[in-house]
Amino acid sequence: MKAIMVMYDSLNREMLESYGCNWTKTPNFKRLAEKCVQFEQCYVGSMPCMPARRELQTGRINFFHRSWGPMEPFDDSMPEILKKGGVYTHLVSDHQHYWEDGGATYHNRYSSWEIARGQEGDNWKADVAHAYEKGAGTVFENKKVMLEYPLYARMMAQDRINRAEMNTEEKTSQAVTFANGLEFIERNHGEDNWFLQIETFDPHEPFYTLPKDKELYPHHFEGDAAMEADWPPYAPTVESENTIEHVRYNYAALVSKCDRYLGKVLDMMDKYDLWKDTMLIVNTDHGFMLGEKEWMGKNIQPMYEELIHTPFFIYDPRNPIQGERRQQLAQTVDIVPTLAEFFQIAPPEFMDGHSLTPIIQHDTAVRDYALFGIFGGHICITDGRYVYMRSCKDQENGPLYEYTSMPCHMDRPFS
Repeated sequence: MKAIMVMYDSLNREMLESYGCNWTKTPNFKRLAEKCVQFEQCYVGSMPCMPARRELQTGRINFFHRSWGPMEPFDDSMPEILKKGGVYTHLVSDHQHYWEDGGATYHNRYSSWEIARGQEGDNWKADVAHAYEKGAGTVFENKKVMLEYPLYARMMAQDRINRAEMNTEEKTSQAVTFANGLEFIERNHGEDNWFLQIETFDPHEPFYTLPKDKELYPHHFEGDAAMEADWPPYAPTVESENTIEHVRYNYAALVSKCDRYLGKVLDMMDKYDLWKDTMLIVNTDHGFMLGEKEWMGKNIQPMYEELIHTPFFIYDPRNPIQGERRQQLAQTVDIVPTLAEFFQIAPPEFMDGHSLTPIIQHDTAVRDYALFGIFGGHICITDGRYVYMRSCKDQENGPLYEYTSMPCHMDRPFS
């Protein structure tokens, strides 16, 4: 048996045709829905990126005891468990947080891995004349952004350098990532017992695409011609409706690019008839606010539906059900036990997840509720219809302890 997981970052389900969007162009997600079981009630567990990935490897809720950080020495890792059980595991990704301090213990759990550089200010290409070092007296050249966002000054400067290196389709990070994944399938489709994770950072901001994708969404932008408006800040919206619309079109263009590369995986599934013995999972870590409820971004606002109610698809060759939808609750933590059961390997002993097989087969519930939130912030619970959302106030949210043997944040050790 084999399994392929295609994972996106910040994919908003409300932007996909199969979930009811009537203006984006995502024909391959529609094609996917016809080939798989589409979940209507899938929720994240912990926000944002690396907390969600820790859940993806351990099957445990992350936000209970720590914020963004590495895999812990005491963690059970799904790809490592599969590897020890005789399943070859391979990761291809352009998700640059895997090679920062707060994520560098994840990709090494796989049998092998490949990276594609250049996303979101990744410290990749060197251009001293256009670098940005605060207080160092170097030149900071960058197009205007939607708002002054000093927190991202260095990243935006580096991103400008990286984009110059990704000026053709085949050089873009997502294209390289999928090329690496397709190469693995081409080389190994006849072998047995492997798990491939194709993980792209897109459509995470910045919403960088080439003209071919932007032309899918013609519109008139009234803003400054020098303004990219493809890297929205995590903040309440103060922009004009025209600018917000422009941001949405930039995001939609990137979603359509994601759709195009998803089609290449489906083509490969068809070419080698992998449907007979290969599980296919298509998922994301969370969504993204694009002006809804007067918010952009994620993490700081309440955990609205646009952030935590995610698209999710599974094809299981043991239960080759196609073109059906499922209404029962599922979460990110449920992927680990589902894969373990598929490969007939004992899952981690301590998990919050459940195998999704009963839902795939008969839409039978595996959980009564979904619990989601962010460390030190909003925590929520839903039964699929109602959400109880509990906010925090700074003066009422302490003391707040982090339980970790890996004292690192996103890109630096604890102070």
